[in-house]
Amino acid sequence: MNVTVLAIFDEFNHNASLAKVMKERLIRLAAELQNVHLKSFTSLKPLSEDIVIYISYNPKYTIRWRIVNDVPSFVEAEVANICALLNYIPWKTSSINVFKQS
Repeated sequence: MNVTVLAIFDEFNHNASLAKVMKERLIRLAAELQNVHLKSFTSLKPLSEDIVIYISYNPKYTIRWRIVNDVPSFVEAEVANICALLNYIPWKTSSINVFKQS
């Protein structure tokens, strides 16, 4: 299984006094999550499948995470356990407005 963890800077205040440090920290944490904490996933079969995880800061600068592709439930549960041990919180997604055609 291919594991990819991406640092996302959507609600990040790029003008904050510590912006550069916080950005570098988030990039480092994404690499650490991918290469250390989720390394065991690379040997899961089928090896051709992918798991893509986004991490970001929430408005209170807590690290949050979410899986952005379809994965088996046991993989999702294991990622949730690992992230909980790291004190990362699940990323609550906002509802998407869907327009209905008349």
